[in-house]
Amino acid sequence: MRAGRIIAFITAAIFIILAFLFILGAFSPEGSPSWIIVGIIGLVIGFVLIFVGTKLSPPVKAGDQVVNLNIDLPGEVGMDTIKCQSCGAPLSSEDVKMVAGAPVVECPNCGTTYQLTEEPKW
Repeated sequence: MRAGRIIAFITAAIFIILAFLFILGAFSPEGSPSWIIVGIIGLVIGFVLIFVGTKLSPPVKAGDQVVNLNIDLPGEVGMDTIKCQSCGAPLSSEDVKMVAGAPVVECPNCGTTYQLTEEPKW
């Protein structure tokens, strides 16, 4: 429904601009007083379209967003198997999830949940 909102806002802008021009034209020497009525109707239609455009689709909730994290590893990298700190069972990549920006592991065997930490290389 995002396209519907954009179309509603663009159409509202066109109506408001033309309505303003009709109202200004009513005060010119060649203008007609009935142009004021046409201008007011155009303004009302424009503002109704803005209201409809804001209510057309609700804003996206923060929980509905999907975040993908891609890691580019330099050179040849050897992967060790990850084992649970409590029971020693092997863990797979499906057991690692990102929670609040930190990698968290949940062991499918014992149910232990802990945050992954990287030990210093030196």
